[in-house]
Amino acid sequence: MRIIYSHVTYSCRNSMEGAGVLFLVALLTGTLTHIRAGSDECKAKSFGQSSVVCECNATYCDSVGHVNLPAVGHFLSFLSSRAGTRLQRQQGQVQKNSTGAALRITLVPTEKYQHVKGFGGAMTDAAAMNILSLSTRSQDQLLRQYFSPEGIEYNLVRVPIGSCDFSTRLYTYADSPDDYSLLNFSLAEEDTHMKIPLLQRAQALSARPLSLFASAWTSPAWLKTNGALTGKGSLKGMPGGKEYKTWAQYYIRFLEDYEKHNISFWGLTTGNEPTAGEMTNYSFQALGFTPELQRDWIALDLGPALHSSPYAKTHLMILDDQRLLLPHWAKVVLSDVHAARYVHGIGVHWYMDLFAPAKITLTTTHDLYPEYFILGTEACSGFSSLDRGVRLGSWERAEDYAHDIIEDLNNYVTGWTDWNLALDMSGGPNWVKNFVDSPIIVDQSKDVFYKQPTFYSMAHFSKFLWEGSQRIGVSVSEHTSLESSAFIRPDGSVVMIILNRSNAEVHFEVWDQTLGFLPATAPPHSILTLLWATS
Repeated sequence: MRIIYSHVTYSCRNSMEGAGVLFLVALLTGTLTHIRAGSDECKAKSFGQSSVVCECNATYCDSVGHVNLPAVGHFLSFLSSRAGTRLQRQQGQVQKNSTGAALRITLVPTEKYQHVKGFGGAMTDAAAMNILSLSTRSQDQLLRQYFSPEGIEYNLVRVPIGSCDFSTRLYTYADSPDDYSLLNFSLAEEDTHMKIPLLQRAQALSARPLSLFASAWTSPAWLKTNGALTGKGSLKGMPGGKEYKTWAQYYIRFLEDYEKHNISFWGLTTGNEPTAGEMTNYSFQALGFTPELQRDWIALDLGPALHSSPYAKTHLMILDDQRLLLPHWAKVVLSDVHAARYVHGIGVHWYMDLFAPAKITLTTTHDLYPEYFILGTEACSGFSSLDRGVRLGSWERAEDYAHDIIEDLNNYVTGWTDWNLALDMSGGPNWVKNFVDSPIIVDQSKDVFYKQPTFYSMAHFSKFLWEGSQRIGVSVSEHTSLESSAFIRPDGSVVMIILNRSNAEVHFEVWDQTLGFLPATAPPHSILTLLWATS
């Protein structure tokens, strides 16, 4: 059992006698905050980075578990930190009077912003291969961690249409030359034997329908100007022509064939990183589009094809590329009424966010086109040549995630999708050796997987920000190093996420003017989620 009182944590996992003594002490002193079963504990393992990973196997994995709303007048806090805490749950009491903390964060519920869509990751070929490389029980354990009510409850899953760099080979679903009628279109073994079965299992574990969205990296080579799946190249011809119409029908066929396996898609993007195949000689799969070409393809081909199909309600997202391209890309596409009528949202990646201030890109775009949602569609750590690949236990990467998510949420983004759900110890497989990091790293040789600090960073959002939650305003009493965002959930409860990237412990209070003051502390280098009922 695990008993927390005062500021000391005692672990007596294998000693019921010791736990009983500690329970009695806590009970007599009146300082018992909570009791938590030992099976919930992180099995911490250090790989020499700034923090630890939590090791899981076929029979054991830490889990945040079900979270029930506390009674009015109480609040729950969940803490993860560089020091090694992972979603540590405590309960506190709302105070009628101010605690006297120098920093006060005040809720402003009259300021209402965007609604949350959700959080998740991508079922790439590589992710599927890594999950399936484990024993069946370990596979189940991993999927539960992401999708079940005991886990962190992802509700978004991105699915590549065909191969991408996180595949072990180059392929599309229509590689027969000049097959404009797509007579030889067929899903790959990677879909039918790996991704589809795993998506079905994930959906079975989830308490709510998963929202899947699909992105294509490239068209078949015979449709492209360079005749290859990789490198700089775009579709032959012009929008309205047979190549563009065939490419639109390719999307419809993908949706149809997945539907045969009882898998439906909430959304589609117009293609992964269209600037990659337009402006650079990409080393892996790419299909170039300018915003003007994307606009005309949607207006003349993809939009009408979707509209006349059974998938007219599928949410179509433009861009699916760096936010640096906003608001220009949105202006080109959405100022055209013929294209805009088919579009629902804008997908953004995070890789150049340092060079693209959120207010100038995201908020400006929202202000121009408030009826279109903005969704984070891809992000990962370890992509930079200066800090490449897997870092088992890197807390800095967890902070990078939380900072970007909070910044995005505070600038009208409705959700955030991580990249590969699972990778191997080298950050692959990836046919072009474009190795990166993932919130879950699989060690097939030991039949174990490691939950990275980034997994818990995602959890602080995905577990608590239900779909339909609405961001509300906050104000701070003084300048602070803390970063925060607050939401009212559909049931009226409140969630606040606080990130402390500084070296100092910060004491603060949250003022809910309808209830009172929530006393809280953010340890150095920590992520904190607060949850409470308002009535």
